[in-house]
Amino acid sequence: MILSRHISDYILPDIAVLNEKGHEDSMVYCTGDIIRYSNSLIPNIEKAENEFFQDSRTQYVSAISNLTERLSRNCERLENVNSNGREFVRILRKEIQKFKRLQKTWRLTL
Repeated sequence: MILSRHISDYILPDIAVLNEKGHEDSMVYCTGDIIRYSNSLIPNIEKAENEFFQDSRTQYVSAISNLTERLSRNCERLENVNSNGREFVRILRKEIQKFKRLQKTWRLTL
């Protein structure tokens, strides 16, 4: 969560500038999406671990997988942005990949 917040704060000024036609860059919203998705991960993890019924746990695990995929896709999109913060987005993407590997093991323990 903290990493995504800092990356968003770093990249946002570079892409918030209007282009020559007076339009904003569509990637501005990707930074907010990254923050929103990463903030949603922890509550869903807690709900999955505290849920008694297997069906409900599966539902939360599915939501976590979807959030992780969305985070990864938004990071891919932000890597193509003309900003000095692209290197930091790559770091976040590597952390997401590590999280995906941990998530597979975690799913088996539920």
